[in-house]
Amino acid sequence: MDFNKNFKKEPWFAYTVAACSAVVLYVLLTNIPHFWNGIISLLNLISPIFTGIIIAYILNPLLKVYNSWLSEKIKNEAMLNSLSVFLTVITFILGLVFLCIALIPQIVDSLSTFIANIDTYAATTQTLFADLKELAANFNIDISKLTDSVSNALTNFSSNVTTHMGTLLNTSFSIGKSFFNLIIGFILAIYFLGAKHNLLNAFKRLFRIILKDKQYVSFMAFSKRCNNILARYIGFDILDGIIVAIINAIFMGIAGIPYSILISVIVGITNLAPTFGPIIGGGIGAFILVLINPWYAVWFLIFTVILQTVDGYVIKPKLFGETLGVPGVWILISLVIGGRLFGVMGILLAIPFAAIVDFLYHDLMTYLQNKKTDESKKTSDNDDLPSKNENNNDNK
Repeated sequence: MDFNKNFKKEPWFAYTVAACSAVVLYVLLTNIPHFWNGIISLLNLISPIFTGIIIAYILNPLLKVYNSWLSEKIKNEAMLNSLSVFLTVITFILGLVFLCIALIPQIVDSLSTFIANIDTYAATTQTLFADLKELAANFNIDISKLTDSVSNALTNFSSNVTTHMGTLLNTSFSIGKSFFNLIIGFILAIYFLGAKHNLLNAFKRLFRIILKDKQYVSFMAFSKRCNNILARYIGFDILDGIIVAIINAIFMGIAGIPYSILISVIVGITNLAPTFGPIIGGGIGAFILVLINPWYAVWFLIFTVILQTVDGYVIKPKLFGETLGVPGVWILISLVIGGRLFGVMGILLAIPFAAIVDFLYHDLMTYLQNKKTDESKKTSDNDDLPSKNENNNDNK
């Protein structure tokens, strides 16, 4: 039996490929939940690896500082890299221990005081809303439904906090699991930092084999540009959160507003998330303060609006520079897609990925425009050249 080597040109081949593609597409569409669950399980399985990569990426700028500082004193490359990694890890651990010693006791004390006095805070707030109800009644305004719903919500909240403490304690297993994954990720990050040059060289060799020379140069330039955007954004975003938290703590301390450390930590952490983070932090802080004294919440919200305005128009542009030069629509789309696909991490990295997509779009448009200009120029040049027949006629 002779095998037809040109079977791809036969009519039946195209129909067979189309039928098989339709079957595969049908199987994929009907089993999307199973595939998605499998992907989530796989991501959960390898999440410590991603955690280690993220930690190593965050610590890499500090590693570069120690590397450049020690490069003049130590000429042995292996010893230089090992000592830089050691100093980077020690610095990170000491900074983390210092923060824990400074913040955790005050946060625990604030939380315990808040939970112990939750019934008193709820009763005070209910009294406030009752006074507001009477004041509105004097102006023939009925807000009874609003005040009743708020009072019921506060009553349910205070009762749930005290009666469901056992449920909150039962979540310690999942928290412990996350902490264990974080420890594994940190250990992996140390290995990633130590083997950084070997890993990067291995990836470079791989892409040099896969890609052509021109494509490889373009890819490396693209990778370097993306790395600059991500590193700059992550570093300055953390610095911006710390600055906002310190300013908020100073204001609350001067104004005599309680729970300054607890609320400032919440504000600083939520400030890391773009767009919606400051709103969430301000809402949580105002909710805590309104239970103690509504005027505390009012002054806190006023200061939060002022602080976020200064942060958005002064601090962030000074820190990020051109990194934030992204249209608002790109940021919103990135927030929605990143949050849906990757949760909190997708929200935190929405702006740098939006910046990467934005410069890719502009580079592509520039390339296509230049290509079209070159083609138009070649066409016009060909039209200006005399044809052979015209030359022959001229010679005759």
